[in-house]
Amino acid sequence: MKTWIEKHSEGKKVIALLIITNIIYLLMLLVTIPKVMSYSDGMKIFDRMPKGYSVDYATSLLDALGPEGRNAYLFSQIPLDVFYPGLFGLTYCLLMAYFLKKLSWFDTPLFYLSLLPLIGGLFDYLENIGIVYMLSSYPDFSTLVAQWTNRFTMTKSLFSMSALIILIALALLTGVKKIISRVTLTKSA
Repeated sequence: MKTWIEKHSEGKKVIALLIITNIIYLLMLLVTIPKVMSYSDGMKIFDRMPKGYSVDYATSLLDALGPEGRNAYLFSQIPLDVFYPGLFGLTYCLLMAYFLKKLSWFDTPLFYLSLLPLIGGLFDYLENIGIVYMLSSYPDFSTLVAQWTNRFTMTKSLFSMSALIILIALALLTGVKKIISRVTLTKSA
C-alpha cells in the first residue's frame, strides 16, 4: 500500500483528484444538502453534525423531513455521498503523502498520518449505511442503528478534521522549507 501511495502521490494526479473531489463536495454543499434541508424545518441533516446527535434528534429529523424529504436525502444526497468518502480519503491521503515526500518525511513513521483521510472515508461509508437504513426503515428504524450511526458520524468527523488540520500544517511546512531553500540559494550565489 505504501508503495502504491508513493507512486500515485504526484502533483498532476493529486490536483486532478482535488478538483473532482471538491466539485462533488460543492455540489453536495450547494445543491443536495440545501435541497434536503428545505424539508427539515431548519434542522441539520446527519452529515452536517460533526458533534453528533441523539436518537431523539434522529427521530425528529426523520419526522420533519417527511416522505419527500427522506426521498430527497436517499436519492439526491446519498448518491453523491457514495463517491465522496472514497474520493476524500484517496485525494487527501495522496496530498498528505505528496507533502510528506517534499519534506523528506515519507519514509518515517509520519507516513501513517496520510492514512487518516482513508480512515475518515471508511467511517463516512459506515455513516452512510446507517443513514440509508434509518431513511428507508423510518418510522421503524432501530435505536441501536441510530446510536451507531451517530458514533460513525463523530468518528468520521474526528478523522477528517484531524487530517485536514495536519494537511494544512504539512502544506505550511512545505512552503516554509521552500522559502528557506530559496533564501539559502540566494545567499550562497
